[in-house]
Amino acid sequence: MELLSAENVVALATAVLSIAASGVMVWYERRVPRRKRLGYRVQMDNPIGDDVRMGRPNVRLGVFDEAPNMSNATLVLLRIENDGSQSIDRDDYTSPEVHGLTAVFTDRAIRGVSVTQPSDTDHLMDHFTAARGFGYEGRTLRIPRVPLNRGDHFKLLVMLSGGDVDSEVRLSGGIRDGVVHMNRSATPDEKPPLFSRAARLITIMLTLSVLTLATIVVTQDDTRPPIGCATGTLTLTGSTAFAPVLKEVAKKYEGDCEGADIEVDPHGSTAGLRELAAAGAKAGAKGAPPIVALSDGPKQNGLPELRENRVAVSVFALVVNDDVRLTNLSTQDVRRLYRGEIRNWRQLGGPDLPVHLISRDANSGTRQVFQRRVLGRGEIANSSLDCVHKDDPTAPVIRCELDSTDQVLTTVAATRGAVGYSELNAASSAKGLHILRVDDDTPSVDAIEHGTNDYPYREIEYAYTYGRPPADSLASSFLTYLARGNGQDVIRTHGHIPCSTPEGLELCAED
Repeated sequence: MELLSAENVVALATAVLSIAASGVMVWYERRVPRRKRLGYRVQMDNPIGDDVRMGRPNVRLGVFDEAPNMSNATLVLLRIENDGSQSIDRDDYTSPEVHGLTAVFTDRAIRGVSVTQPSDTDHLMDHFTAARGFGYEGRTLRIPRVPLNRGDHFKLLVMLSGGDVDSEVRLSGGIRDGVVHMNRSATPDEKPPLFSRAARLITIMLTLSVLTLATIVVTQDDTRPPIGCATGTLTLTGSTAFAPVLKEVAKKYEGDCEGADIEVDPHGSTAGLRELAAAGAKAGAKGAPPIVALSDGPKQNGLPELRENRVAVSVFALVVNDDVRLTNLSTQDVRRLYRGEIRNWRQLGGPDLPVHLISRDANSGTRQVFQRRVLGRGEIANSSLDCVHKDDPTAPVIRCELDSTDQVLTTVAATRGAVGYSELNAASSAKGLHILRVDDDTPSVDAIEHGTNDYPYREIEYAYTYGRPPADSLASSFLTYLARGNGQDVIRTHGHIPCSTPEGLELCAED
């Protein structure tokens, strides 16, 4: 290949632009906090009196003529918005006062304030009370600590007197791990641009360079597979909770790498590890078998030949049938349930329904995580085959065991008084049941990733091989693709945290 070929020139130019753009973005991110941002802007500043300096003449009728001190009155519409990438809670405001923000209208006195918000955020109005600091005095308006989801906003229509139109409006206050800043002036309901002009120009330049390079590469007669691809056959087994991720990543790998044949055959974490160990022992000196076993949590002692790869953090959830109207349980109550001490939900303040424990079989990693992270012990004995009738009359409650996450969710949804456990993403989309909080902590991937709650029912997802597979093997290539390649996006889409992200690295380093 020629040193100064067209693709090399474009590739070099793209690399230089990328490095320069990265430097600019690093500087920008250091100078401008991007995670929590509270913006404000004046959308309107109009005279409603006939003696306002710098204001356009206006025609008035009614109360504007009759009310005292209205000759120099003005109306200001102030918009306050969460234009960052994260939600803002009441506790994120750093003001030492009860209120969160302070607006000062230079040279003008406040005569009255009206609060408005979009129809889908009516709950914001509950925060605008005197008890929460809402009020005004002279030129100063006190604004409460209003929680705002990403993209939410509210507006304050302020009547003023005694100053000029377009006199300065200052808003002060602080946001933990963020910034309060002024946005450019805009007409009502106009949204500010997401990116600056410089960012848009850099993006366009890089896009054009990449498209040019891609066009040159695609038109070349080169049918070699992508770097890192391997051919052959591979079996993925183990965790049923992680199976949806494996199926999608396997399909993507086969699409990217011609000649790869990957079968996903999950039977539970423990069963998968045993299958891998047996296949490795049978292969002996022939080398590592083409099997990767996924496990919800680390393997048990006694399988020294199995080599671990930390892939993701999985979040699990307790689920109950919708007829059980409870939404939160303490860890102690959960343990009492699974010791058989709670026979009827009314003992916990719920409805008069008998408890049905819908559990996973002994091979399940989801069950082992639940026992290790939440119960601190094993579950009571199985007492029912159909999850409805008690086969053992001496058992305190009905408890059954099922083979997969899908079976647990279907049975809990169909059985009044049922409680079970599942991988979070699957539980979130299931009908006929709802997810429980534990000790008031919500099972939330975002909260766990950013360290804002101590939800206990979570675990590292491990991928095991028998010894170290050869670097050019399909097993080795697939694990790289899963943990550090295109598989990362699939992992996150299915509600897990990839170990290769900065936050994931810290979480996956935990024991």
